[in-house]
Amino acid sequence: MSPFEERAWQKIRRYLDSDQQVAARIALQSLVQRAPANVEARVMLAGSILSGDKLVRDAILHLHAAAQALPENADLVAMTALALLRVGEVVAARQCLENPDVARTQSVENLMSLAHVHQLLGEHHKSLALMDRAKALGYDNADFRYFRGLQLQFNGRLAEAGEVMESCLTMGPTFGRASLSLSRLKRQTLESNHLAYIREQIQRVEKETEDHASFEFAQFKELDDLGDYDNAWTALERGNAIMHRRLRHDVADEGALFDALIERTTADFLRPTETQFSGPQPIFVIGLPRSGTTLLERILGNHSLVESAGELSDFPRQMQWQANHYSYPALDRVLVERADELDYANIGKRYLEQSQWRANGKPFYVDKLPPNFLNAGFIHRALPQAPILHMVRDPMDACFSNYKAMFGGAYAYSYDQANLVTHYLRYRRLIDHWHRVMPGRILDVSYNELVRDPEAKAREILAFCKLAYEPGCADLTRNSTPVATLSSAQSREKINDRSIGEWRRYEKQLAGMRAKLAAV
Repeated sequence: MSPFEERAWQKIRRYLDSDQQVAARIALQSLVQRAPANVEARVMLAGSILSGDKLVRDAILHLHAAAQALPENADLVAMTALALLRVGEVVAARQCLENPDVARTQSVENLMSLAHVHQLLGEHHKSLALMDRAKALGYDNADFRYFRGLQLQFNGRLAEAGEVMESCLTMGPTFGRASLSLSRLKRQTLESNHLAYIREQIQRVEKETEDHASFEFAQFKELDDLGDYDNAWTALERGNAIMHRRLRHDVADEGALFDALIERTTADFLRPTETQFSGPQPIFVIGLPRSGTTLLERILGNHSLVESAGELSDFPRQMQWQANHYSYPALDRVLVERADELDYANIGKRYLEQSQWRANGKPFYVDKLPPNFLNAGFIHRALPQAPILHMVRDPMDACFSNYKAMFGGAYAYSYDQANLVTHYLRYRRLIDHWHRVMPGRILDVSYNELVRDPEAKAREILAFCKLAYEPGCADLTRNSTPVATLSSAQSREKINDRSIGEWRRYEKQLAGMRAKLAAV
């Protein structure tokens, strides 16, 4: 590093330490002008642009320059790849991983960062392999055991996942995420449960933290399994209240987004151009979280011509590239306001460029991102040949499943019953709008019908996707591909209808929600 670069970094760190973000960005720009091959400066400047002006194309230019200047340094590889994934430059991120230092690094910190990259790419076998390399080098702490346990779970090694999560708890002092994951791995019994541990940790954990909320959700799950519904509900309310206070969902802002989206996306606006794209084609699965989208994806993935690709952010990221506006949620009001200006054929082209590798040589792949129900109209305009499947669940089942889920920092609406009902009604209004303005474009798939007669429903779904029926698609035990959702453990079981009507165990506590949803 040159003397100029050393002085520049000292100045940048002082600005960052004193929260002078604009000054830090100007200093980073100066450093990049004088030292264009400085990868760390390029990546930091891109991050500053995204958090400030949100000009995603400017950020991407710096990130591509960083990727082209990468030395043989696994630390910089991971840093650059993670930054590229943040803005949807998936192909460039994967190319970074071809750097020779990735295969030879002995740094456990680098291995864990690279494992995180592969996890975000949905390459869970590779993520677990990198974690195992770190383990072989002696790396061990509670966080490591937790994240390795998750990867074991995602890869279908459930017994091992349980053992690793159990061992994680011994490393304390508190570990709410591991307790919650353990409670979800199997049904708890009077003879085998973690309630004593959970209750002890609730007394010790820092109050009002996500860790605290996780223990409450874990306590709910285990008490629910044991049939102690009154105490289970009390724990569930406490956990939701903590997360509701932490996240502060903006109900009015969400309403304005839905209103603007419906107003903008008329039938004329959504009329697609006749554009054909070659190569593997996506099948989109949309719906509320916890509505059965993973079940539907697994059924499709059993077909010989279809690959399960997981929850992809590629489409919203290409919308953002086209609008030159970075947004953390899948869609915001700025994107809706700029919708008239966008080149949808190019959005479709760029989406396919970033995602077709996921098909693994098959002609179709499933893009299962539940919040894409917001983008369904834009998907129709950008990719008119792509089937869109909408998973529909009973309103009470859908809302209760969200309320008991614990999504971490995502889906802030789910932690308050009133907000949850409001969100559900807005979602239904938007889906009804899509059906009106683009009739026949979306197939509604009933969760209840799917679990009660999966073979018959699979025939209908495959026909909509213009795929020939294949026997056995509804046998989830055939599907050994990784799955990284809250239902990853259940997704390997035979299809069953156990979750239909689960809310009735809490009918009294959910009476207000039921009354508000009665019209639906």
